[in-house]
Amino acid sequence: MKSGKGGRHRGEPLAASWYPRPASEGAGDDSRRRRSGRRARRGWLRYGWGVYAIPVLLVLTVFAVVRVPGGDSGDAERANPAGKASSDDRTPVVTEGAKGGEYDQRIDSAKLPPGAPVPETGSGTFEIVPGSTAPTGSGELYRYAVELEKGVELAEGEDSFGRLVQQSLADPRGWTNPRGGGISVQRVGPDGPEPDFRVTLVSRNTAREVCGYGSGLPYDSSCHIEGRAYISAARWVRGAIAFDGDIGSYRRYVVNHEVGHFFGNGHVGCPAQGQLAPVMMQQTFSVSNDVLHRLNERVSQGTEIPDNGFECEPNPWPFPLGNEEGEEG
Repeated sequence: MKSGKGGRHRGEPLAASWYPRPASEGAGDDSRRRRSGRRARRGWLRYGWGVYAIPVLLVLTVFAVVRVPGGDSGDAERANPAGKASSDDRTPVVTEGAKGGEYDQRIDSAKLPPGAPVPETGSGTFEIVPGSTAPTGSGELYRYAVELEKGVELAEGEDSFGRLVQQSLADPRGWTNPRGGGISVQRVGPDGPEPDFRVTLVSRNTAREVCGYGSGLPYDSSCHIEGRAYISAARWVRGAIAFDGDIGSYRRYVVNHEVGHFFGNGHVGCPAQGQLAPVMMQQTFSVSNDVLHRLNERVSQGTEIPDNGFECEPNPWPFPLGNEEGEEG
């Protein structure tokens, strides 16, 4: 947080001497000072205020020349410390103050990692990616469709998104695990039945617009709204710092996390130091409770996260141990 400017201080009079008169100066010096004073007054009348103003202006000019480049250079270094050109040069800064006291302006773990170019813009319209499966799991059936925003292109091809979503939702460590309460899922294509929910890859700008980038937490993120999981292409390509470059695990996490909201699950914190993070923890931003607590102080994320120092390990699955904890199935 930038501190405010300090109050103005009254300076020394412009015509005053920089050196005070010693107490030991004799009376004989007084006549010299009076003669010097008369000459100074005659100089003022002859040359005007310019005699005094020019040195002052020179001082101010030197200050401006030294000060401005230093400030600009510092800002540029903070925005791009490695000096790399990328589409993400402008470092987002949190603008809300904490409930009390100072705080770090940037939450480093929430920033988008550097990496490959991301799809910045799309048409704002979505189309279903062809593909369908038989039901997976047991219990109430939920049909889903995989969508892409028109204009969004992936280096691996559009089918890559559909395959990973399908694999993630069918995995026994996912929401179809019996511990999930009896859920089955089925992917449907463009000509299939009406889906219950949709998993949609959208451009960076669309995700920012839909998911509230400008509402207090300016970090690229995905979100779930009214049966559609909006997956940010920026995060799909770059991942999250918490996952330390494991892009495959991050992609499974973001699908399971946003679909978890469709199934009625809210955000949670890290339950104990060193454990695997719950899939409903906001691992896109951090696996540290303290960091998520600070983010909630800026803008509520729906759940109070304690600042208890707990830090988890990243985890993409709702039930990472599958059926190894005594459950049937």
